[in-house]
Amino acid sequence: MLIIFVRVVILYLTLLLFLRILGKRQVTTLQPYELVTLILFADVAAISMADTGTPLMNGVMGVFALLVVSFTVSYVTLKSARARAVISGRPTVVVANGKIVEDAMLELRYNVNDLLEQLRIGGYPNIQDVEFAVLETNGQLSIVPKSQHRPVTPADLGVATQYEGLPTPLIVDGEVDHRNLARIGLDMDWLRGQIRTHGVDDTRAVLYAAIDTQGRFYCQPRDGAVQGRGQTGERAEA
Repeated sequence: MLIIFVRVVILYLTLLLFLRILGKRQVTTLQPYELVTLILFADVAAISMADTGTPLMNGVMGVFALLVVSFTVSYVTLKSARARAVISGRPTVVVANGKIVEDAMLELRYNVNDLLEQLRIGGYPNIQDVEFAVLETNGQLSIVPKSQHRPVTPADLGVATQYEGLPTPLIVDGEVDHRNLARIGLDMDWLRGQIRTHGVDDTRAVLYAAIDTQGRFYCQPRDGAVQGRGQTGERAEA
């Protein structure tokens, strides 16, 4: 039993390391060759974990071989558009000018019910509101609505907007991000002063705190950390 436990732990850590090396793709955004790699990873690891008669190194080497093959295919598809088309396929237009492209649907073996489902998920239940719908190589459906059915933007109204950027997290789950603090020229004394205005004395009692590009400080204490006070986003003085 101990041997199986150790083998499982070693293979788990090996797979975790290799998957981190492969990148941060989600399963729904994987290309076909990446999905094949993940499936074979599981099969190779399962054989070595279940069969104690199989040397553990065989499983590790099998996973390593899959990693090398995956990197090779990834490099080839990166450098060659022709290879990319053969291995990953090409995006296909399945809706054009509000009409379903039957030939493309037949070629992809993609039925109308699946198409309508994806359109509804995308927020377009009426196919006549869609200018183009493109089935991407990873299986996702990209929807381009007709101009009269797209959401109104400030640019459509001629309204000028300010730069927003991304908020900078300063405390996440009670842990201070000292790198972010230093990057924006702030320190712990400033941070402690800000969270005190929200009724918190200890950074560990803060679930999340951040500052945006407009200088507004947001702080959400943990449940029960502050009695009778809420949390808001306020402009902070750096």
